[in-house]
Amino acid sequence: MESKTKEFINNEITNNDVCLFMKGTPDAPQCGFSMAVSNILKILDIEFKGVNVLEDQSLREGIKVFSDWPTIPQLYIKKEFIGGCDIIKEMYENGELKKILENKGIKFKK
Repeated sequence: MESKTKEFINNEITNNDVCLFMKGTPDAPQCGFSMAVSNILKILDIEFKGVNVLEDQSLREGIKVFSDWPTIPQLYIKKEFIGGCDIIKEMYENGELKKILENKGIKFKK
């Protein structure tokens, strides 16, 4: 991975408490999985940064190397990689996601 790509990823997850690397944007997701995670965050009324990996091929590949995770979307909360779509959906349904948000001091709709 290029150092500028790694630096960009580090800056995004450092400067945004909740950061979603996704295909498309929160307002115009370009894949169903990205839409699903974005919608969960919107339902919880969480302020988050959506980073469109489709704008830069090196970012699209770099985020997979960075997290050692093969798929997109990828959710980071307070610099910690939480997971992809299936994991986030399961955590939302079983209440684990809310526990993580509470433990990390992220405001959300209860």
